[in-house]
Amino acid sequence: MFSAIYIEEEVAQWERVQKILASYPSIPHIHCSRYGEVFNRKGQNFRMQKSAPALILARKHGKFVLPSPEGYGFDENPSYYFSHMLNCIYDCRYCFLQGMYRSANYVLFVNYEDFAESLADMIVKNPGPSVYYSGYDCDSLALEPVSGFCDYFLPFFACRPEATIEIRTKSTQIRSFLDREAIENCVIAMSFSPELQSQKWENRVPSITKRIDALAKLQKAGWKVALRFEPVIVEEDSHLAYKELFQHVFSGLDVDMLHSVSSGVFRMPVDFHKNIVKQYPDEELFSRKMELEDGMLSLKPIGKKDEFEKIETSLKSFIPEEKFYHCG
Repeated sequence: MFSAIYIEEEVAQWERVQKILASYPSIPHIHCSRYGEVFNRKGQNFRMQKSAPALILARKHGKFVLPSPEGYGFDENPSYYFSHMLNCIYDCRYCFLQGMYRSANYVLFVNYEDFAESLADMIVKNPGPSVYYSGYDCDSLALEPVSGFCDYFLPFFACRPEATIEIRTKSTQIRSFLDREAIENCVIAMSFSPELQSQKWENRVPSITKRIDALAKLQKAGWKVALRFEPVIVEEDSHLAYKELFQHVFSGLDVDMLHSVSSGVFRMPVDFHKNIVKQYPDEELFSRKMELEDGMLSLKPIGKKDEFEKIETSLKSFIPEEKFYHCG
């Protein structure tokens, strides 16, 4: 899974780190002073590294909990995000992370206790309901067998019912949930794209059927699940492909038990897009016409102007109106 494991000297003897290292005795273990020496160095090739990434075990400093981006979220309560990891094991061509970082290596911040302290402080500052998103700079579940993220943070949120955690993912690593009682203030949000788009742009991602099966198991166990149809990439007659996707997804789940359902178009900061094009100059997706607004690029729709509206109308026909929100 990893070409090597880099370990910051400060955390090398931590129990959490030693447990991870013991699981991978046959690959190189390399010490470093700070993770930036490996992750931020110049001249790296994200595309090449993606085929054989390293894992970097580090201690995070600075701010642990940040305000969530505008338009990111399912309600009007104060919302924040936190990232225990940088980068994702999946290789989705439309993902902004490949334009955000120089490196495709994975950084796992192992000082969970510092995250918990900052989260606790933020929850106290927001005495009413608040929401905390995990999965903005990574896939929160994809490395769960290594990170133990859920094993640590689910008990933390279980003791703080006024705070909701949304774990956004494409992963089927759900054992941490099935091994414990469901809690009311946790939402597992799964992302989906139509089959052909997924095959074309979502490399290494579990199949749609496997993801639906995982959500169905979570629902049966009492967990709240949500659906995220993002990013919608509008092509000729996309509404037909999305209708097929919706039929597939909703036929396998209890619609009444869904927490929320959202859709949103492809959007990316200009600088990230430039970096990605340098890495993937042959990618057809990035040769398409773009529209610029407030420093963000979006794909100009292919086909009829009302194609996205048709997609959202189709989506809304499968669910109660109050469960839907538009992201972005």
